[in-house]
Amino acid sequence: MAKLSPDDLVILLVAISTMLLLSRFASELGRKIGLPIVMGELLVGIVLGPTVLGAFSPATYDTIFPFTTNTHFAIALDGIFSLAVIMLLFVAGLEIQLSQVIRQGRITVYAGFGSMVVPFICGFAAAWLVPHWFDIERSENFIFALFLGTAMSISALPVIARILLDMKLFKTKVGMVIISSAIFNDLVGWLFFSFILSIAGKSEGTTTAIGYTLAYIVAFSVFMLVIGRLLLNRILPWVQTSLSWPGGVLSLSLGLCLLCAAFTESIHIHAILGAFIAGIAIGDSVHLREQAREIMHQFVTNFFAPLFFVSIGLKVDFVQYFDGVIVGVVLLIACIGKVLGASIGARLGGMNWHNAMAVGFGLNARGAMEIILGSLAFQAGLITQPIFVALVVMALVTSITSAPMIRFFLRERSPASVR
Repeated sequence: MAKLSPDDLVILLVAISTMLLLSRFASELGRKIGLPIVMGELLVGIVLGPTVLGAFSPATYDTIFPFTTNTHFAIALDGIFSLAVIMLLFVAGLEIQLSQVIRQGRITVYAGFGSMVVPFICGFAAAWLVPHWFDIERSENFIFALFLGTAMSISALPVIARILLDMKLFKTKVGMVIISSAIFNDLVGWLFFSFILSIAGKSEGTTTAIGYTLAYIVAFSVFMLVIGRLLLNRILPWVQTSLSWPGGVLSLSLGLCLLCAAFTESIHIHAILGAFIAGIAIGDSVHLREQAREIMHQFVTNFFAPLFFVSIGLKVDFVQYFDGVIVGVVLLIACIGKVLGASIGARLGGMNWHNAMAVGFGLNARGAMEIILGSLAFQAGLITQPIFVALVVMALVTSITSAPMIRFFLRERSPASVR
């Protein structure tokens, strides 16, 4: 039976510790100057990867991260990275509260719908009509067009929530509309992206096979969000009062996450969907203690998240594959489509233009979710390295500019108009 040798284990442990320590140091430095934590983690990956270390000292890079020369190491680290992205999507699901979307009513429907449909149409149309902008063959661009439309539509709920909390806007009317629309974006976007991943390998399959995939996704989601939530609402109070705290609820939550991820992977739908839906079902329960949610959030974001985001820089040369044209096109489509769609939707929902524009720029923050989306698409062969680099750049630029633009459109508004 193949297994890690003692030397392999030493290399693996050194690699993981290097990633964790350096990413924490870089993230703390970045946080002091107002940069997203994910940027520090990505920069560490770029420095440790082929972009910097691999270019200036290939021998050192191959010693610490022997992806090509040590199969056992590559498989072990790939397993850790896969677990990391599953955990990240689970935590993203925990943040989603469906009741909040319902409470916001008409404005959320208009803003959420507009912030998805307009950027999706812009992304799909660009990829379909001018695929040469993205260096994509005409024969491959239907699935790519679906992906690019989805990538332009999704927002980053955790990043948006943090921005609104820092700006003390979370409980205002503008903040609630942004958050509830972001929940809608994430839910629909990740469901559709899971569908795209599942049909990507079925380009020569039948319409029936694609129909079965869609039916599986809908059936699983409905089961977990209806029956699963009812069962969890009955089980969680007993778990939190009768079993050891917080071990009982953590074991139940993380175990259910992995079980759902395994189920969706077994029916040829990516494991992220199972983890994401499990997170929603657990996080939306009124019986889940906020402390338990925070423990799971801290565990994932301080261990798994750094490993995943550093790994992105380890796999891609950001200098070699940086294409200014592709980066510019992706950034332009993303910003225009998202801001325009969300702003028009919020305006139609009854907001004034200043607040509507603030909603548009609030939803424009893509952050970690866009990077995860791009990474999964790259692994699945849906996109090339230059497009992946462009998505990473777009995620960082939109996350950094979101707060200043919200502040710009709200700075002359009275507190009452924002509330």
